[in-house]
Amino acid sequence: MVIETFSPQETFAFAEQMARKATAGDVYTLIGDLGVGKTVFTQGIARGLGITEPISSPTFTIVQEYESGRLPFYHFDVYRIGAPEEMDEIGFEDYVYGEGVTMIEWANLIQEILPEHYTQITIEKDIAKGFDYRRITVEEVTRV
Repeated sequence: MVIETFSPQETFAFAEQMARKATAGDVYTLIGDLGVGKTVFTQGIARGLGITEPISSPTFTIVQEYESGRLPFYHFDVYRIGAPEEMDEIGFEDYVYGEGVTMIEWANLIQEILPEHYTQITIEKDIAKGFDYRRITVEEVTRV
């Protein structure tokens, strides 16, 4: 599925709508360049899960946990991970195979340890279509 949005509010609303259908164990991967709107998208997912506290990118802490919604929400930013093995140290599998919803920014950096099934979300800009334009591609992935 490909969605085009023309403002951060539209991107947020699309993510919020997606999260309303989320179930325990869902894993979303988020791919996109710096400044493309990954945090806005993640904030929309959190709101769709009923989380009202502020959501920021966990660039330096690797993972933020939010328990106040209808499901626990685990937000990873693996941009600073040197090797996928480092994820073992923070209990990555406990989150991914747990009872919450997991969002992993920069997931392409840990591709080999992602679960067998996940939803990949790719966000791209196209300045020719406007400063706030985003092309959001949502794909279900099954690894073999």
